[in-house]
Amino acid sequence: MGDAEHEILIREALSLAYAAREKGDHPFGAVLAIGNRVLLSAENSVVSDGDPSRHAELNLIQLAWARLAKAEIESATLYASTEPCPMCTGAIYYSRVPRVVYSVSQTKLSELTGGRFALPCIALLGRPERRTEVIGPVLPEEGYRVHVGFWPSP
Repeated sequence: MGDAEHEILIREALSLAYAAREKGDHPFGAVLAIGNRVLLSAENSVVSDGDPSRHAELNLIQLAWARLAKAEIESATLYASTEPCPMCTGAIYYSRVPRVVYSVSQTKLSELTGGRFALPCIALLGRPERRTEVIGPVLPEEGYRVHVGFWPSP
C-alpha cells in the first residue's frame, strides 16, 4: 500500500481518537485492515470502563481474536492514532499482526505527557526472531493535534 492508502486509514484511527476524547477517554484509536478493507476498529476506553488496560490497540486485538480467523489477523495491518505503548506492542507482537502504521510517535507524545512510559515500538517489534513491520509517523501533525489540550502539563 502507498502513502495515500495509509493516510486514509490513519485518519480513520484519528477519528476514533477524537471520538474517545469526546467521551472523556484518552485520545487514542485503532483500526485493523487488510488492504483498504477495514475489519475492526476500537477506541480507548480507560476512563469509561474504569480499566487502565483498555487502550485502543488492546481493545482492537481482543476484538480481533474474538471475531476473526487467525489467518486474517496474521495478514492484517494495525493502524494506530499514536505509536503503540509497550503493553499494546506486546499484544500486537504475540497476536502476530505483521504490520503497524502509526501517526504520532511516542517521543512526540512524551513532549506533552512528560515522558510517561515512552518507548518506541520498534525497540520491541524489530526483534530478529519475528519482526513486525513498523511504518510511521504518518500524518504526525494531525495525530499530535488530537492530544493538544488533553494532557496536563508535565
